[in-house]
Parts: sequence; structure tokens; C-alpha cells
Amino acid sequence: MVGLGPKQPPSRKGSMHEVPQDLLGPIQDFEKAFTVDKSKLKEIVNHFVKELEKGLTVEGGNIPMNVTWVMGFPDGHEEGTYLALDMGGTNLRVCEITLTKEKGAFDITQSKYKMPDELRTGTAEELWEYIADCLQQFIETHHQEKNIAKIPLGFTFSYPATQEYVDHGILQRWTKGFDIDGVEGKDVVPPLEEILKKRGLPIKVAALINDTTGTLIASAYTDDAMKIGCIFGTGVNAAYMENVGSVPKLAHMNLPADMPVAINCEYGAFDNEHIVLPLTKYDEIIDRDSPRPGQQAFEKMTAGLYLGEIFRLALVDLIDSHPGLIFKNQDVSKLRKPYLLDASFLANIEEDPFENLSNTLDLFKSELNIQTTEAERVLARRLSELIGTRAARLSACGVAAICTKKNIDSCHVGADGSVFTKYPHFKARGAKALQEILDWPANVTDRVDILAAEDGSGVGAALIAALTLKRVKAGNLAGIRNMDDMKTLL
Repeated sequence: MVGLGPKQPPSRKGSMHEVPQDLLGPIQDFEKAFTVDKSKLKEIVNHFVKELEKGLTVEGGNIPMNVTWVMGFPDGHEEGTYLALDMGGTNLRVCEITLTKEKGAFDITQSKYKMPDELRTGTAEELWEYIADCLQQFIETHHQEKNIAKIPLGFTFSYPATQEYVDHGILQRWTKGFDIDGVEGKDVVPPLEEILKKRGLPIKVAALINDTTGTLIASAYTDDAMKIGCIFGTGVNAAYMENVGSVPKLAHMNLPADMPVAINCEYGAFDNEHIVLPLTKYDEIIDRDSPRPGQQAFEKMTAGLYLGEIFRLALVDLIDSHPGLIFKNQDVSKLRKPYLLDASFLANIEEDPFENLSNTLDLFKSELNIQTTEAERVLARRLSELIGTRAARLSACGVAAICTKKNIDSCHVGADGSVFTKYPHFKARGAKALQEILDWPANVTDRVDILAAEDGSGVGAALIAALTLKRVKAGNLAGIRNMDDMKTLL
């Protein structure tokens, strides 16, 4: 794993000096709109901490701070064989994971199955039948023997769900293009288990998890310094371990105050009221035209789904407000199509190694049918840098808020998601922001070190199933729905 130092990417030769005077003004306007300075970062984090605390109360707030009923970290000595089912937006993945005696070690066998497009708007029965088909195929392929003992399953269901128990989850709303009638507002575990039972498959759901919680637990399995799990991808989210005594909405359960419980923050909804986030007019357009205006404010400024759209809107604004200034006499009709560009478009511009930005020239031509001048490409690169840097600096605010709330001076953060793994300089820019927010000395770079995460939706799901059964064995009933059912897995 590679830590984050705050080292910034080197600037290329021949940048702003060669930009015509008439383009310098718009570039400066973009710099003013997208730059988030140290004092603003600190203001955001202060509000963020209050919102995290509010989400843990009975009243709640924009950030739901979902209790996951994952009660503590693995000790590295978990053992046994578990199935993990990862239902993503495009693929379904089934893993068999054997946790071995050696601390932090595991063996994994896995298969991927493409989710048919028609399933996204099909019936609930078709969905559960398809999942059961995949599980059955996996079992039949990897277990020739008969009379297999019942296998515990960790089900990674990365859609917003309310959990009263670790093996229970009521779908709040579909995301990722799914719109299947008869599932929202219902527990997703019983219909799956009913079909598994009907088919005689030796599988019992031991835990329903979110990929962020899985990332936290899987990363902690191999790294004792891991305290936070994050997703920086199509969406943004974090999970961390809280003491039950600091969760007022659990007070009625009279659980031990020092008992740990993982909290799935779902903090993409931070600042839906638009109190502190430095919104540009492009952010306001994205929110206004989104399927759910007024929701997921933080996500819409930082997540991979929106970075390309922010870039597109800024260029269209420049074309309309300064006719003939850029792309003169070019057909820009393609550029006017919402969500045509994704974060990879910006990433490719930032990674262009050539002084004349010839890769960017090819990119605009192939994707947008626009022939660019070198000055226009320099402007596009600077705009990409500004949007990418803002996303990284704002993303660091969520991590800093959890560290501030928990008085964490030093820790590792496990991070997954396409923006973290693929967007150039995202890690370094985030580290620089953390240094500014948390007032580290100039020579300190990594007190809070963000590292590439372990497989949260696979290994994390298996580990959470293992931790749940360990609790059942110890008689800890908190967040366990049916103790007798769980005992059949021991």
C-alpha cells in the first residue's frame, strides 16, 4: 500500500504564459469559482462534525449515520469458509473466502456474472431468481460433494438501506439505474432466503452490508491502524467505528456504552441546505436538473458521476457568454448533451504528458468532434485541474470531520472507488488538504494516511459474517434478528 504525501504534481512547461490575453480572464474566473482555501475547508469541517453528531441523535439530519450492527473490528484470527455476494450496478460477484489461521490471511475463489439490463426494471421475483441462479451455479461448480454444511453468506447490497439487525435491511430507494417494483420499503433478505430454501441451497444470510462498511472491516483485517473506510467513486461515503454511548438514537436499547458499532455515514447528503459548501453556478444547475433536487449536495460536488458534467457546463457557459472566444466556427452540439463526459475525460486531460497537449487534441476530436487550438487545450487542462483539485480537497473534509469528532490524531484510512484509484493526483491533493485542515507541521505528511483498500465487498462481507457468528457464539444478541437460525451456522 502506498501512503499519501502532500507532494503536488509538477507543472508542465509552457502553461499560462502562452495563453492569449482574452482567455486569461475566463481562466481567472474559473480559478476564483473552484478554489477552496484553507479557511473555507476548516469552516466546512466544523459544520460537518455537527452534522455527523446530529445524524447519531433521535432527530437525525441530512446525514443518516446508519447503524450497521457490525460490532467491532476483526482481530486477524478469524477462521472458516464464507460466501460473499456482491450486487453491483453492472455485475454480480460471488466469492468463497476461507479465512485461515495466519493473521490477516485468506484464500478466495470468485466468479462474476453480468446483470442483464432488463433485470433493472423487471420484477422482484426475477431479481431474486437470477441471484439464486448465480449462487447455485457457483456452488455446483466449486462443490461437487453432496451434503454440504450450511454456508454463511455476507451480502453486499450497496443501496441505501435501514438496518435494525445485521441480517436485515429495508431498501430505502433504488439507485444505479435500478427501478424494480415491490422492493423499496421492504426487507431484502427474506425473499432471497425463501428462494434459496426452495432450491435446497445450503446458504444462510449471516450479514447484509454496505460496501463502505466492508471496506472498513476488510482493511482493518490486515492493518491494525485502520480506523475509517471510504468510497471515492461514482458516489462518496465513509464508515467508522463509534461507541454505542455516543449514539443517542440507541439509548433505548440499554447497550454497554463502550460497545463499538460501525456507522455507515451515507454522507453524500452533507449540507443539503447549502449552508457551507462553496457552490458554483454549475453545481446549482446540476442539482436543479437532477432526478432528486436538493439531495446529495456533497456527492454532486465530489463524486465521479458529476465531475465531467461540471467541466462540460463550464465550457458551455464560456461558449454562450463569450461567443467566438473558444471553439470558433466549430460544431459544439455534442458538447451540449448532458452527462456526455465522465471523470475519465478530465483524468485523461490531466495525464496528457505532451507540452502541446496532443492527447487532449485527439480526445476533443474523437469524443466531441471539436478541433482545438493549443490555448483552448491549456484552458481545458487548467479547468480539469481546478475541478479535480476541488473534488479532492472537499473529499478530505469528510475524513477530517470523522478524525475531529473522534479525536483521532493518527490513523490509516482505507479508500476504494474509481476516483481514488484512477484520477491523477487525487490522493496527493487530498493529503495536502488534510495537512491544512488538521494543522500538521510542514514536515509532517501522513498522520492520517489514505491507502488503497482491501476488497470490501468480498473479503469485508465474509469477515462481517464471521464477526457476526463470533458474537452469536459469545451470546451477544445486539442486532441479531433470529438467534436460533444463526446457531445453525455454528
